[in-house]
Amino acid sequence: MIRTAPAARGSRLRTHRAAALAVAVPLLLTACSSPGDTAAVPASGAASAAPTASPSAPPYDVSALRKPGGRLFGVASDGAVGDLAPVNAFGAKAGHQPDIREYYQEWGDDFDPAGNAKLWGNGQVPMLSWVPEQAPLARITSGGEDAYLTRFAQQVRSYRGPLVISFAPEMNGGWTAWGPGHATAADFVSAWRHIHDVFRAQATTNVIWVWTPHVSDSGTPAALRPYYPGDDYLDWVGLIGYYGPQDGSDYRTLFAPTIRSVRSFSAKPLLIAETGVAEGPRKVAQIDDLFAGAAASDGMVGLVWYDLSRQWPGSKQPTDWRVDSSPAAAAEVAKAAAAQKFGFRVAP
Repeated sequence: MIRTAPAARGSRLRTHRAAALAVAVPLLLTACSSPGDTAAVPASGAASAAPTASPSAPPYDVSALRKPGGRLFGVASDGAVGDLAPVNAFGAKAGHQPDIREYYQEWGDDFDPAGNAKLWGNGQVPMLSWVPEQAPLARITSGGEDAYLTRFAQQVRSYRGPLVISFAPEMNGGWTAWGPGHATAADFVSAWRHIHDVFRAQATTNVIWVWTPHVSDSGTPAALRPYYPGDDYLDWVGLIGYYGPQDGSDYRTLFAPTIRSVRSFSAKPLLIAETGVAEGPRKVAQIDDLFAGAAASDGMVGLVWYDLSRQWPGSKQPTDWRVDSSPAAAAEVAKAAAAQKFGFRVAP
């Protein structure tokens, strides 16, 4: 069970978001499709996979990604969405090119079709963690942000590749501007549904919607079901949780209780949308535990690794979540990734 103080968890989210904004703003997704497949994905690193459709072409058809026939390995890292250096560096360290690249973006900033297309052309599905720091959920629901939201949806449609969107992640955490103490579960659900409806009205259908709470623990005691927008409004359920110096010690206590809770009201595919193992004497064993736990969880489509080292307010030294925080850690991640056989065949 995660026992990190809420302030520390909130600072991780804010620090990563600030780093992404300063420069511009959770598995290998290879094309293993058979001749009968209708929506093949690009082989990792295939430059030719960049969208080349004409302006009148429809958006990418994400229907085959809603229930992928395999597991995804992703990375959350610094750099603008179109910056391939950290993505390729992670692939070299982990021994496996990622399928997903997660990046953060503030509500109010425009979508970058060219940068996302560049990432998709490199073999990664972009995953946008969209944070409404300055936009109250009630204002979004009331239509006060519709001009921006409509423009954003049109920009996403123009990109024409697949995009995973995680709106207002960790909505059950009081450290977020949209969490308990700042907004209600009903506020969150109404805002989520309104955003989804605007995208639908703009025929922006190239989105996988992932609902992303933090794992339930003493710092996030809020019940999850009231925050659930409903099966018609999302495609995947994402979970955020970390193995840290003061965090959950194993998959059984860190993720399993929340998965059981979610399964009482949703059968949607699961994604560990943000995770990592802090450098320490148990890191190698915890890496094994994380990958094995994810592989054994029914309906789990993969995980996204937070590949950064960060110093939180009040700490004397950084917490190092990187896969290569030690040679032993890097070797274990590469071994675990190879054993999981990430990469999937697109469902027919």
